[in-house]
Amino acid sequence: MAEQFDLVIIGTGAGGGTLAYALRESGLRILLVERGDFLPQEAQNWQPVEVFDHRRYKPDETWYGADGKPFHPGVHYFVGGNTKVYGAALPRFRVQDFDAVEHEGGTSPAWPVTYNELEPYYARAEEIYAVHGTPGEDPTEPPRSGPFPFPEVPHEPYIEDLSERLFKQGLHPFHYPMGIDLRDGGRCIRCKTCDGFPCQVLAKSESDVNCVRPALESTSITLWTNTLAHRLLTDDTGRRVVGVELERGGERITVNADRFVVACGAVNSALLLMRSANDKHPNGLANSSGLLGRNYMVHNNTALMAVDPLRRNATVFQKTMAVNDFYFKGPNFAYPMGNIQLLGKLQAGMLTAAQPLVPKPILQGMADRSVDWWVMSEDLPDSYNRVELAPNGKVIVHWKPNNLVAHHKLVEAARKMMRDAGYP
Repeated sequence: MAEQFDLVIIGTGAGGGTLAYALRESGLRILLVERGDFLPQEAQNWQPVEVFDHRRYKPDETWYGADGKPFHPGVHYFVGGNTKVYGAALPRFRVQDFDAVEHEGGTSPAWPVTYNELEPYYARAEEIYAVHGTPGEDPTEPPRSGPFPFPEVPHEPYIEDLSERLFKQGLHPFHYPMGIDLRDGGRCIRCKTCDGFPCQVLAKSESDVNCVRPALESTSITLWTNTLAHRLLTDDTGRRVVGVELERGGERITVNADRFVVACGAVNSALLLMRSANDKHPNGLANSSGLLGRNYMVHNNTALMAVDPLRRNATVFQKTMAVNDFYFKGPNFAYPMGNIQLLGKLQAGMLTAAQPLVPKPILQGMADRSVDWWVMSEDLPDSYNRVELAPNGKVIVHWKPNNLVAHHKLVEAARKMMRDAGYP
């Protein structure tokens, strides 16, 4: 006989894990389903070669582009999902982000909710994820109902000096909101292996540590790891999901529930609904519009290293600052450009994954003298950009970039910003 729950949450990342935490005292009998296991705490967590070159924490999984070329996706199948390796940056969207926004490359449609409606939930999420920050530094920031739960993560001396150089240009560098355990007695040691790495001491604010583990203290919440959701099952009318077919311990089992939450990430959520096709829904569940998996968006991103050959950057924890002066428009450009934020300090072992032919001593010399930025712009919804499940089960991602004029403008603005700050 199939097991029965009140609610099944498929996925334990930022969405699923946080929801489980929010419902931990609801009295509902909840099943959390995770295809992976807990990510082990081990020395390799902080070894760049293991994390980036050997892809230790990424699955042996292959997806395909529209041209048929294979690639390995940047997914992490563990309790906590991709929050296990994110850079711990937790900014809010701006008020205008929820409105229809005109970009150089087209329109970003309005959300069905407003910032003001979500603000109380932002405040609660910042408490759960222990966000550090300070209001009033960023001219684009939205209104807040209260302060950050914790004060900003202070800059190290090299970054503080850079901040002053940017201020002299008329820019507004600000302390980036970060989710790390820097409270008194906290676990964070401000290491150089945070952004892109698992945290060996569990000091990063992630779904696993901040939500799933506390939620499991409730006797009404059950977690099944190493359990893959194959398909959702509907009743005979096709109008209600009543079960999910799982693979657990080498066996196929069915679990029934009153409600289901699909929180598997953008691609895998779409794939699960596609695999759930039946006579009533031949193109997949929730797909009468044909839009399931379409309008896939990934941002336009550039990693930028500004190198001063005469100065070493001794910063350890670098990801403390961002610049939003070009968020809504730029010099002689009337459209949004995007966000410029510091990366975690790049190391030679991280660079070899992208530049394997460059001798490591050269990469080390560059990393020792660089300030490292993540330059990020919006891409726009395009029905061509989509996730497809082929009849043979292959995952195909169709994607072509758009809104690139704004991104190129932002990259050039970031370069000028750093040249004017003394980087050749």
